[in-house]
Amino acid sequence: MSKIHEECGVFGIFANETTDVARSVYYGLFALQHRGQESCGIVVNDDGLFSSYKDVGLVNDVFTAERMNALGKGNIAVGHVRYGTTGVSDRINAQPIVVNHTKGRMAIAHNGNIVNSYDLRTELELQGSIFQTTSDTEVIAYNIIKERITSPSIEEAVNRAMNKIRGAYSLVIMSPSKLIAVRDENGFRPLCYGVRDDGCYVVASESCALDAVGAKFVRDLEPGEILIFDKHGIRQILDHTNKAPRSMCVFEYIYFARPDSIIDGCGVHHARSRAGAFLALEHPVNADVVVGVPDSGLDAAVGYSKQSGIPYGIGFIKNKYIGRTFIAPEQKAREDKVRIKLNPIAETVKDKRVILIDDSIVRGTTSARIVKLIREAGAKEVHMRISAPPFLNPCYYGTDIDSRENLIACHHSIDEIAKIIGVDTLGYLSVDSVKKIACGGRTDGFCTACFSGEYPTEIPTETHKNRFEQKISERLKEEENN
Repeated sequence: MSKIHEECGVFGIFANETTDVARSVYYGLFALQHRGQESCGIVVNDDGLFSSYKDVGLVNDVFTAERMNALGKGNIAVGHVRYGTTGVSDRINAQPIVVNHTKGRMAIAHNGNIVNSYDLRTELELQGSIFQTTSDTEVIAYNIIKERITSPSIEEAVNRAMNKIRGAYSLVIMSPSKLIAVRDENGFRPLCYGVRDDGCYVVASESCALDAVGAKFVRDLEPGEILIFDKHGIRQILDHTNKAPRSMCVFEYIYFARPDSIIDGCGVHHARSRAGAFLALEHPVNADVVVGVPDSGLDAAVGYSKQSGIPYGIGFIKNKYIGRTFIAPEQKAREDKVRIKLNPIAETVKDKRVILIDDSIVRGTTSARIVKLIREAGAKEVHMRISAPPFLNPCYYGTDIDSRENLIACHHSIDEIAKIIGVDTLGYLSVDSVKKIACGGRTDGFCTACFSGEYPTEIPTETHKNRFEQKISERLKEEENN
């Protein structure tokens, strides 16, 4: 893990008549591709008949014209792009998950990570449940279906299941006649909805996906809110709102979300620019140019430049055709990966004192390679500034930070890290400032546990992979080594 990986992205659409909803989901997932590049899937509902396809790969690769045509038309559809933080990277764990049960069918897509997944899964297995995947999304699905047996509606089943599920979950759920959107009580992960001129309702992880399908943003879901879209319009269930402290993952603003998205009323570009401005105030340095590491370091670099008065320069060109799935099996090839993806512009940095802005340092290996590139391009000094505090703790809510042993800041001082990655000076944004980057400078409502160790929920006592997942992981590791 050299960089923090993205989250998952969810998308759903409800139309009042049969139409090409699959194509809308395709465009929506394309807009959310930055949130997950491991796998993707779409499920279309045509009057209760579900057509689905999912596979490992990027949206454009998985959904060819033939596969899109095979999905057909319908009036409801849901989709998902995945980067897994629980469950191995296999086709079986691709989403949405489709479940057939005694009262009908259900498709579910999930962004987040539930902290009591192990306990819930163990309980269900002891009752005879048979799991097909190693993802905690299936645990959520089983709990909803279990409640559906005695509930008058699918939305009430979801409402009851939320009494048992703990942690981060933004969900889109499709029944034969309804689209349901759910956000967990803490609001860890974003979820919003909008409406199109043709009357279609659209739900997405980020507002940029609404823009991609021509939907007008209406609002974010409140933490704990359930929204139901059906032929009667929109209804809400608020039994779980105001039950827990708002705890939006602040790293959504720093790295995960697209700069053109608006999350909980604040533009991501604006938040990143503010992070850069705070960095300039906390860690000033005499320099000639401010350079951002593409992509999420660019906005913070602009903010640093404006606050400090030091000119902003384009220091790197990013190869847009190298995706996150780029395969580099050998060590030398992995080292060359940074060179293939990023190329410095010598004209910007040669004989200059450079302030290099990035969003995070995990192990330090990628940072060291980037610094080496910019020094080879002729930089006289390199002063690195990070638009987030040091990672010191694992995340249990969906961000891929699973162990302190892999975090460089847990084992080295800032001066030591600076020496390891080869910079003249290094400065991180403070925890106090990272809480202020959203609009209005509010300082509450964020989860900063990976920086501060202050978790908004009980943390899981059991985090190891189940036996089934261990076997799959071992098989994949053997295949990778052969």
